[in-house]
Amino acid sequence: MKQADVYRAMWRWHFYAGLIVLPVLALMAVTGALYLYKSEIEALLYPVHVMSTEDRPTLAPAHIISITEQSAKARVIQLLHPSAPDESWRVTTDTRNGREIVYFVDAKSGLILGHMTDGGVMQTVRDLHSLALTGPVGNRLVEVVAGWAILLCVTGLYLRWPRRGQPALAIRGRAGGRLFWRDVHGTLGFLSAGVILFLAITGMPWTNVWGGGLRAVVAARGVGRPPMKVNPWATPVKQALPWTLREQGAPAGGPGDIGVDAVARIAARHGFASGYQLFLPASPGAPYLVTAVTTRADAARAIAIDAGTGAVLQDMDWRQFGIGAKSVEWGVATHQGQQYGEANRLLMLAGCLCLLALCLTAPILWWKRRFASPPPAPPGVQRMIAGLMLALGLLFPLTGLSMVAALAGEWLVGRLKRA
Repeated sequence: MKQADVYRAMWRWHFYAGLIVLPVLALMAVTGALYLYKSEIEALLYPVHVMSTEDRPTLAPAHIISITEQSAKARVIQLLHPSAPDESWRVTTDTRNGREIVYFVDAKSGLILGHMTDGGVMQTVRDLHSLALTGPVGNRLVEVVAGWAILLCVTGLYLRWPRRGQPALAIRGRAGGRLFWRDVHGTLGFLSAGVILFLAITGMPWTNVWGGGLRAVVAARGVGRPPMKVNPWATPVKQALPWTLREQGAPAGGPGDIGVDAVARIAARHGFASGYQLFLPASPGAPYLVTAVTTRADAARAIAIDAGTGAVLQDMDWRQFGIGAKSVEWGVATHQGQQYGEANRLLMLAGCLCLLALCLTAPILWWKRRFASPPPAPPGVQRMIAGLMLALGLLFPLTGLSMVAALAGEWLVGRLKRA
C-alpha cells in the first residue's frame, strides 16, 4: 500500500468533513470566543456593578425579594448573592408566560437598576453556540459537528505531519498564492489541533444523546454523583448544579417554611457567606437549594435545606465525586476557560480564533484549486480508511450515522456519473 494513496484517502475525508461542518464550526468559533468573556460583556450591557458608594448595611434577602415581586408583579424563584460587594444582586422571576426576567438590585438601597429577559444577550450567544434555538434537532446537530471536528483534527494532523522534507510549520510561496494559503491553513491547523480537539471532546457532555448517555453510564457505574439525591426543580436549577448531578429526584421535605432569611443564615454557617445562588422551593414540601458560584470545577458545592425545619438534607461537594464526574467537570470548566484563570481563557480563545481562521482559509484553498475535490485513492485504500473513520464514528453514534450517509451519498454520485 502506497503512502501517497493513504494520503489521498485521508485528504478526501478531511475535505468532505470540512464541506459538511464548516459553517457551523465558524459559528461555534465566534460564539465560543464571545462566551469566554460573558461576565465582561454583561457588565457593559447591564447594570452589573453598583454605582452608589453609600455605607449602608445590606438588606435582608426577604426584603430584596419583596421589593422585586412588588415591582415585577411576578414570583421570585432564584436569588444570586454576588461575591464582589460592588456588584448588584440578581433576582430571577418566573412570569406567567414562562419567560424569566432577571432584575439587578442594589442590595443596600433596594433600588432596581435594570433587568435582563431570558438570559439576555449572552444567553442568545450560548443558544447560538449550542444551536439550542433550533430545539432538539440543533442539539443533535452539535453532536454531529463535534464528531466531524474530531475527524478533521485527526486527518489534518496526519496530512500536515512532517514527512519527506515537508515541514509542519512553514509559510512559503508568494503571498496570496496556492502554496502560501496551504501553508497558512496547515500551520494554523497543526498548531491548534490539540486545543480544537480538546474543545470538541469536552463539548460533547452538553449534548442530549452522547452527553445523556455518558451521564447514565457515569451514574450506573457509581463513579459520578454522590449517593445522595438533589433537587432539579427546573432548568435554571439544573444548570446551576454540577454536570453529574442533574438526573436525580427531589428529596422530601417537611411542611412549613422557615423563610429565606433563615435559609441565608443557615447557608452562611455552612460557608456560603457570599457568591452563591439560592433557589426557592418550587412547590410545598420542596427544600431550598444553595449552590456556590464558582469557576473551578473542584470548588463546586451545593446544599439542600429543609424548608420546614431548616435541616441540611444534603451537602454535596467535589470530594464526593467519583473519577468519572471529576473528569467531566474538569473538562467542562477548562472548556469554558475558567479552571486555570486567565491563561486558560486565553488558550481557549486562541483555539476559537484559530478554528475561525481555518474555516475562512479552507474555502480559499478550494477556490485556488478551482473548486476541484481531491483525487480518489484506489478502492482498497478507500475502504480501509473508511473503516477506520467508521470505527471512530462508533464512539459518537450520531456522527457515525452521518458518516454512513456521506459514504452512501458518494457511492450514489459515483454510480450516477458512471451511468
